[in-house]
Amino acid sequence: MTSWLLSGTWISGALAALWYILNRPDTTRVEFTIPLRENWSLPFFALQIMAITYYLRPQLKPFQQRLSLTLIVASTFLFCITWQFNQFILLIQAVALFSLDCLNMVPASKVRSLYLVQVVSLLLVWILQFNNTMLLGSLVLSFILAALVVQHFQKNLKCGTFAIRVAKLMLHLIVVLSLTILTNNIIKRILGLESDEHIFKFLKAKFGFGATRDFDAKLYLCEEAFGLLPHDTFQRLLHTLILPLYLLVLVVTLIVAVIVAIGNLGNCSTPFQNLPVKEEKVIVMRPDVAYNLMHNVLFGLLALSTMRMKYLWTSHVCMVSSAAICSHHFWSLNLKAIRLYSPQWVRAVRFAVPILICIYLYHEFWPKVMAELSDLREFYDPDTVELMNWINMNTSRDAVFAGSMQLLAGIKLCTGRTITNHPHYEDKKLRDRTKQIYQIYSKRPPDEVYRILRLYGTNYIVVEDSICYERRHSRGCRLRDLLDIANGHVMDGSGENDPDLKTSPYPRFCDEIKSTAPPYSTYFSRVFKNKTFHVYRLKKKKEMH
Repeated sequence: MTSWLLSGTWISGALAALWYILNRPDTTRVEFTIPLRENWSLPFFALQIMAITYYLRPQLKPFQQRLSLTLIVASTFLFCITWQFNQFILLIQAVALFSLDCLNMVPASKVRSLYLVQVVSLLLVWILQFNNTMLLGSLVLSFILAALVVQHFQKNLKCGTFAIRVAKLMLHLIVVLSLTILTNNIIKRILGLESDEHIFKFLKAKFGFGATRDFDAKLYLCEEAFGLLPHDTFQRLLHTLILPLYLLVLVVTLIVAVIVAIGNLGNCSTPFQNLPVKEEKVIVMRPDVAYNLMHNVLFGLLALSTMRMKYLWTSHVCMVSSAAICSHHFWSLNLKAIRLYSPQWVRAVRFAVPILICIYLYHEFWPKVMAELSDLREFYDPDTVELMNWINMNTSRDAVFAGSMQLLAGIKLCTGRTITNHPHYEDKKLRDRTKQIYQIYSKRPPDEVYRILRLYGTNYIVVEDSICYERRHSRGCRLRDLLDIANGHVMDGSGENDPDLKTSPYPRFCDEIKSTAPPYSTYFSRVFKNKTFHVYRLKKKKEMH
């Protein structure tokens, strides 16, 4: 729908959908990881982008503006309540709107309305998520507050000569950023918030501003999904022709955006107010097009730095590319540049190019798609199924289980049993609890581990061989290594260790507990095992004597 709105033809929407499907390894994680929160959230984000695109179109009637704004509110709220990373995504979106407002490329009144939508959505989520304090201390709320306050006092920002406008703009940026940091720190100090400190430690270490031993930050640093975007992503995008076309579209639109921005900085008028929907001038950019360009560039930078976030960018790439190559204005620009412009040529190229692309994609991918659809598969994980069946049949409904975050999420879903920790990692107390529960994979004495588990009301622990003897990550990134470093212990295996790390006097708990010998048998008794999982029941005090 967004592509259709930008280009004015349904062919663009169809091509965007086709590209999205053919590039699905890079546009969605639904195919291989279904129950992710982002899989429920990103459709609402796509709906929000579509509504914002429509809202920023020039010459909308008051009813159309109210209707689109209502849709933006609903989609933003639903996006925020279904994904824990919502505040960081909204921050990038707010920065995009702020940049376009500074360059006079979107109406300031509409930017303020979109700011308020974000604030209202986050506050509603804060209330519905039982006063989730991480949202109150989010950078996006501090940034929006700073931007609105500075804009209120800096009345003549968009007037003056080019040099004066640039100087004012630089001062405006410095003041807003400074006020954002100050406001955020004040809010966090007043409310005592530490919910997102691990994110900033992760970012600091990721971009080379110092190493960290923080357990939570290193969990992110050691995951491939939070690394740089791999090169094979571009190879797949190249195979579907979307990458070269996207680069062409990006270069052309960026050149136009720079020319328009420089022109806007040279005068005090608002060029978008009287802009017709079908403008024939060469150097012009509608507010809805400008927003999608800025949105795409910022999320592209995010995707390049963090692979997991590529799904926010690649899906938008499909939309932007298809909208541009089906756009009357895009081909007018290009044909005028090579002096071949005529309305007939524009009309012919505008429809011929997408049709030729569709023919190529059909010839190249149709047999592969049919082969994939004929390859029927089913879930097969007998060890996990056996574990869940055993829990359902042999434990009480009020039993409390401890283990890894991923496994406990499955136990909660499949058995309904109480769990000690889960994958919601944006809460300081939950992070601390998870780190404590994970001591079952560290080099700690059994009495200490028992005491920690009892502190959280644990009845059973589930030990996974895939974690205890992990080989997927390199030394220093295995979960047991992260725990050893956090506990000040030397890591297993050959290799260097920091000089202040010491050898633990105790063996690794997850390995030694399998011996069922004292002192482990004093505190724990094995009640279930298979090739993957070992379940131990925590003995009560009267059983220890």
